[in-house]
Amino acid sequence: MSINEMAFQVKEASIRLAAAGTELKNKALLNIARLLMERKDEIIKANNEDLQRSKEENLAEPLLKRLKFDDAKIADVIDGINSLVKLEDPVGKTLLSTELDEGLELYKVTCPIGVVGIIFESRPDALVQISTLCLKSGNGVLLKGGSEARETNKILTEIIAKATEEVGIPSNWIKLLETRADVNEMLKMDKYIDLIIPRGSNEFVRYIMDNSNIPVMGHADGICHCYIDEDADIDMAVRIVVDSKTQYVAVCNATETLLVHRSIAPGILPELKKLWTAKMWSLPVVMKHRRLSLSHRQRKRTGKQSILTINCL
Repeated sequence: MSINEMAFQVKEASIRLAAAGTELKNKALLNIARLLMERKDEIIKANNEDLQRSKEENLAEPLLKRLKFDDAKIADVIDGINSLVKLEDPVGKTLLSTELDEGLELYKVTCPIGVVGIIFESRPDALVQISTLCLKSGNGVLLKGGSEARETNKILTEIIAKATEEVGIPSNWIKLLETRADVNEMLKMDKYIDLIIPRGSNEFVRYIMDNSNIPVMGHADGICHCYIDEDADIDMAVRIVVDSKTQYVAVCNATETLLVHRSIAPGILPELKKLWTAKMWSLPVVMKHRRLSLSHRQRKRTGKQSILTINCL
């Protein structure tokens, strides 16, 4: 099937999905959660194939962690779906009401966008999160995940489409693109696609913006900073900072820069160093305050791990 045909099918299905009521959408979400649990062994098998292939291709360790989709991550996405069901339906809410003249009122009411094209990294849980959010908001979706997760993405898309079809929503509301060439074709589908959301580097987002007439929801660099003030509770601050970096290093919102008030630095940095040494012995840390003594330094190590920069202000 060509990309043009897929986009056309999603567009047609999105019209029916936009008219779906809250009860039907929530029923579909619960059915997705049920099928994910029932077929988790198939999902994990597909994911193991992706992991094995990616290891043989020398994929970096942090990316392998993102790619892994095990029992715990499946349970997490199911919990997320159950939480989504409890949220208020975003469609049909009156945001603004203005009386323009006697008997003439203007209303601003939320409605689905239509068809959203989303390009994301090799993280299978992102596919479930993205697609279920689109379903809740009444939008059709064209998905393009990282090639490393292709087998996992295939089975997840199949399960989600089947679960929604079982409750009366056309399965064509969701489609999966599989190659980089598909992305270039998707950028030309302004007749069918209403919005593109690319997740990736600034250069990638800029490429999408420069090569499509479709509106793009882009982004800039994240600012994953943590600041410790001079009046902070040292014990609490240490726990928060260590958790923000070491709880799950592979995520994109792990702390990258720690800002410390200079008056509290001598008391808190040695404590941080002890815990980092215990939890993250290979974490490179760059100190950017020349007045700090050597006891406050963490030796910078080479490798592919994330780097934490500490600035004392």
